[in-house]
Amino acid sequence: MADFDGRTVLVTGGGSGIGLATARRLLQAGSQVVIAGRSSARLDGAVEALGAPDRVLAVATDVRRGGDVDRLMTTVRRRFGLLHGVFANAGVARFNPSAVVTGEEYEDVLGTNLRGVFHTLQKALPLLADGGAVVVNGSWLAHRGLATTPIYAASKAAVVNLARSLAGDLGTRGIRINAVSPGYIVTDMFLDIATTEQARESARNQVALRRLGRPEDVAEAVMFLLSDRSAYITGQELLVDGGLISSVPG
Repeated sequence: MADFDGRTVLVTGGGSGIGLATARRLLQAGSQVVIAGRSSARLDGAVEALGAPDRVLAVATDVRRGGDVDRLMTTVRRRFGLLHGVFANAGVARFNPSAVVTGEEYEDVLGTNLRGVFHTLQKALPLLADGGAVVVNGSWLAHRGLATTPIYAASKAAVVNLARSLAGDLGTRGIRINAVSPGYIVTDMFLDIATTEQARESARNQVALRRLGRPEDVAEAVMFLLSDRSAYITGQELLVDGGLISSVPG
């Protein structure tokens, strides 16, 4: 895919799941890739799995911490100079009803999923080339309430709206920003929640396509939104959910 030849794209939460799948597709398309995440060990494993160390930069980063994000951007500037795209994918999920949500849980979820996304994009702007593209990772829960995860759902709704607002702000530089909102995707995060086959089958039965999503399904949507094929698309949300939100299975 010629769109990515010679380009550099930052993927936060790039050590596993959707982030890692997207990094792999970017490399296949010719991009240089920066992956960031909290776990140095996980990042090391991701670099090895990607198999292109000359085109991958891994930087341990906790997006909740401004100093970490500053160091990430300094490292990117020294290695590559510019960014041509950002996939702000880092996120955490905590599942508790409102009565037992703790202050620590609130700060972790909002700090990662909202403040972390905003600061990542804000601090990436001096490096982001005019005409570049940004994708943020939302969730199907931006559209439906779930009793056991009010803070996570609220954070993802906020991120989707953030993309709409920033599209108007960044459009003067030709920078596009869109959101992907995955449905049930089989990642470590999903498996930590759906721990039994019964739980996974329950999720599967809610999906019009009658299957759970793969990280690669979301990666392909991100690739489209980062590429020149979506050159006149900004401020939009693309649901990658197998029909979970829009359709009732028969």
